[in-house]
Amino acid sequence: MSKYKEPGKGGNIGRLVLASASPRRRELLTQIGAEYEVMPSQAEEKTKKERPEDVVCELSFQKASDIGLALERQGEDGYTVIGADTVVAFQGIVMGKPKDEKEACWMLGMLQGNTHQVYTGVTLYVKREGHPAKCRTFYEKTEVSMYPMSPEEIEAYTATGEPMDKAGAYAVQGRCAAYIKGICGDYNNVVGLPVGRLYQELKQEWGQEQEG
Repeated sequence: MSKYKEPGKGGNIGRLVLASASPRRRELLTQIGAEYEVMPSQAEEKTKKERPEDVVCELSFQKASDIGLALERQGEDGYTVIGADTVVAFQGIVMGKPKDEKEACWMLGMLQGNTHQVYTGVTLYVKREGHPAKCRTFYEKTEVSMYPMSPEEIEAYTATGEPMDKAGAYAVQGRCAAYIKGICGDYNNVVGLPVGRLYQELKQEWGQEQEG
């Protein structure tokens, strides 16, 4: 059996590709020492799923397979693509990124003073050299409780622009930290990528090759 090599550091599986332009996901991958490339997916994000865990799993699969298939068409071989999608859920309402400031204020008005859930789906599109591609999809769920926010606080926070590209209209690692009461689960999942779970999944997937 050959010696196991860390994900993204020259294992036999080849290149590690992040199918996302999110600076937060890039920071998290860099934080755990992964060596990777960035190739943002341009796939149109559409789903008929209703449960938040199903939504993020399907959208992450779309992103990973979009880049994975593109690499295959280019004749590439030996790589793993990471696709990820994050949503916020509260009382059956699934919230992605707000379309405008009005929707951002509405989302924050719903979430303030309550506990909601953050779901991130992750798909690994794995193409071993000389083998057909396969996918591994999983999700993580984190509970987030927020302190009450006044209408003035919501408007002031929204005016910063920070909520506009965030699921649920807030950044737990940004100015909204002032309103986070507690987190139950993986903090990094709320940021946008459950890198602990991701690393374990990569070890399991890539370890299968080492065993082979």
